[in-house]
Formats: sequence, structure tokens, C-alpha cells
Amino acid sequence: MDDRLRAVCDLMVPLVREMAGLHDYDGKVQDLSPDGVRRGLSALAHARRAGEALPDPHDEAHLSVFEDTLKIQYGELELHRRDPYPHLSNLELTSYDREYAPREEREEARRRHLLQWPDAVDAAIASLDRVSAPVAAALLGAVRGLATELDPDHEPGAVAALEAHGRLVAHIARAAETGDPDPRLGGEALAALMGSQEGMRVDLSALADEADRERARLTELLTDSCARLDPTRTVDELIPELLADHPPAEGVIPEAARLTDEVIEFTRKKRLVPWLDGDCLVGPAPPSRRWSMAMMTWAAPGEPDCASWYHVTPPDPDWPEDEREEWLSVFSRTSLPAITVHEVAPGHFAHGRALRHAPTDVRRVLHSLSFCEGWAHYVEEVCLEEGFRSRDPRFAIGVALEALVRVTRLSCAIGLHTGALSLEDATALFMRDAHLARAGAASEARRGTFDAGYGRYTWGKLEILRLRDRARHTWGPDFSLERFHSALLGLGSPPLGLLSAAIS
Repeated sequence: MDDRLRAVCDLMVPLVREMAGLHDYDGKVQDLSPDGVRRGLSALAHARRAGEALPDPHDEAHLSVFEDTLKIQYGELELHRRDPYPHLSNLELTSYDREYAPREEREEARRRHLLQWPDAVDAAIASLDRVSAPVAAALLGAVRGLATELDPDHEPGAVAALEAHGRLVAHIARAAETGDPDPRLGGEALAALMGSQEGMRVDLSALADEADRERARLTELLTDSCARLDPTRTVDELIPELLADHPPAEGVIPEAARLTDEVIEFTRKKRLVPWLDGDCLVGPAPPSRRWSMAMMTWAAPGEPDCASWYHVTPPDPDWPEDEREEWLSVFSRTSLPAITVHEVAPGHFAHGRALRHAPTDVRRVLHSLSFCEGWAHYVEEVCLEEGFRSRDPRFAIGVALEALVRVTRLSCAIGLHTGALSLEDATALFMRDAHLARAGAASEARRGTFDAGYGRYTWGKLEILRLRDRARHTWGPDFSLERFHSALLGLGSPPLGLLSAAIS
């Protein structure tokens, strides 16, 4: 691997191991101690000075964006001191559950990783001296859940790992009690973070205004679609009933499997993506990932080809009835089709297949999360435009509901970190604009305190739509979705500021 690319990957170990399939990082943790971060940034700067520009101008720009954003994240903003999430990802063992290699090989890598937990926890505690109380409170459950699957009686290293884990839990619990009550990054820092990640300047006021316009458009889509379904009832009357219409727990996976076949067939028929090869299997997530209701685990571009998994997790039969019902509402016959488009095709599964055919290391390895999630969110409405389930207004309702949650995230990320919104204000927005119950709305608002970029879904979608309009104008009668999507996915997972290379 090119030395510059390697230096970038060394500062993104959990992400490139999981999403890019760089398994030479198996069994390793990233040194996120203050000294470790300084060494990583020094190596990054040295590799950039000593290295040559990449022969492909787009790849050079793509790599440079990642070099710049790591410098800002770790060097200028020092997020490793205020955000526990990178440290949690560093400890995470779930990637070894994926069947990318023989079980024995993965178990050995997991064992080596677990043996490094005490050092990684010490590094985390040394770094995390600026964790605000709201961020600590929001992530305390996730910190505690890291060790759920450890078996101290049968797993080598588990006893020492659990002792270390206890120290980390205590550290975050103290921060939840005594940390700064203000979780804000500040507008300047948020704009720098978002802009550096995507290679573009960010005007938060303009982006907030764009989010407001998009919310109004989506609210109109939701209202009109509900009127098509039942013109005698209001949106607020219809939505609870629609979400309550779901398969029983034992029927969730069969329903998702049927939908998977349906969305793949539709995507192929409409020629919406350049690659849709490989197998997509449907089943419950492994125990370590049961926190996720639905997610795609793709065959990463750096791995031998194997099946991708659309993980759909029904509720546990031992849960209280009200919790089971709330969980099952996500799999309603209104929501699950849009979720499956997002996760499978033309969404994440299709994107993952395209990544395996990307022509260079940079495009296969370095993924803009705003593009990844923006693409999967964008294609939900593409399928609506192209006539997927055109006779059933519930699909449009599901698309609108999913999109309203995402656009409210963008508004709340900006509001929370500039001080325009409190946590209670953000909760109220999710209840009013995204039609969430209070518990779900409060959870979404809390996420905004530590995941400042969780507006990436809508932001990425809007940038792709903007580029699509340009492509229509530039290509004229030669425009087609097949051509546009092929050009776009040929860039891999490009930073949003580099999307124009698809039509230049």
C-alpha cells in the first residue's frame, strides 16, 4: 500500500478493518492515547511530505481530503479527548463475527484484540479528559454493552479485559455526573469538521435553510401520500395504525427476505446500478450486533468475495410486550420496504458490490460516510420516482417518514452544536416533524450530542441530487440514471466535494 494511504489507515483502524476489509489490522487496536495520536499525526505529515502525488488527480484529491480531515479531527479539534465513540470502536470485537475468513483465523484475531483491551482502555482514560456530561450519559449504555458477550470462564484474556472495561465504565460514569453540562462543539468547529470530511466549505446557516426547505417538501409528500391511502383521516391518525401493521416476530425475517428479492429484481430491471452481482443473505444479526434492528454487512472490497448479510433482528421473546411492539413497529409494512431499499438495492448492498469493482486502492479503501449514507438515502426516493410499488401509497409514506427523521437529524446537529437548540428542543422537533414518540425522539436528540455529523444522510442525498440536476443539464438527451449512477459509483465513496468528477 502507498505510504500516504497507510498512514491514513493507521489513524482509522476500526473503520478500514470493517468497511474496507483490511484484515492486516485484525487483532490490533489503534493507539488513541495522547502520545499515540501525536505519533499518528506526525507519521501522517511525514508520509505526505515524503510521498509523491498519486497519478490520478481525483484519487490525489480524495486522499488529500482524508489527510486534511484527520489533522483537523485529531490535531485541531482533538475529538479523541471529548468523544468516547472512537475509543468504543477501537475496542469493538463484532467485526470478527463476519465470515470473511475461516473461523479459527477470526477467533485467533479476536483473542489477540481482546488481550489488548487493558492497554486500549488505559489510552482511552488518558485521552478522555473533555467528555461533556450529556455525551457521557448518551454513550454510557453503549460503553457498558461492549463487554456483554465476554466469557471470563472460557475466553483467554477476558478477566483482564473485564477489569479494564470496568475502569472505562467508571470513567464515563464520572463524566456523566461531573462533566461539562454543555456538549456543543460550536459552529466554527462543526463547520470545520463537516467541511474537512467532505473536502468543501460548509455554510451552516445555508445548510440549515436547505434542511428546512427539504422538510417542507417531505411533509407535503407525506401528507399527499396519506391522503391517497385514506382521504378521510389525518396524518397523525394514520401513522400509528400503519406502524402497528407488521408481521409477527417470527415473520420479520421471511418478510425481509421476500423484500430483498423484490428490490434486487426491481433494481436490475430498471438498470439503476452498474453492479449487482454476489449473494445477499437475510438473517438475524450475530449476538454482538443485536442492538441494530436492520443493517447491511457487505463483503468488503479488500476481502475474498463472500455473501453479504442483510441483518434483520426481531425482538427478543423475553422482552416486555410494549418493548416488543415498539421494536416490531420498525418492521411495519409501511417502513420495511424503504429500509430494504436503503440497506440492499439500490442501497448499501449494491454500493458494496460496486466498491469491489472500483479501480484503485483509494476508492476501495477510503469511504466518505456522507456519501455512503447519502447514496442509500437518495435511492429510496429514486425507487419511488421509478415506480416501485406505485400502486401502494404506503411505500411513499415510508420513504417520507424515513426522510423526515434524517432531515431532522441535520437540523438538530446544527442547532445542538451552535447553541440554537437544547436537548429538549431537539426532542420536540423529532416528535413534531418526524412523528416519533417521545422515547425515540429523545434517543435521536441524545445521539446528536456525540454524533455531530449525523445529518450526513440528508446532506449526502442533497449533494447527489444537486449533481444529478447538473448531469441532466450537461448531458442533455444522453442522460440516464444508469449512466449517472455508474459514473458516480465508479468513484467509490467519494467525499461530497469531489462528486463533480463523475460528470466532468
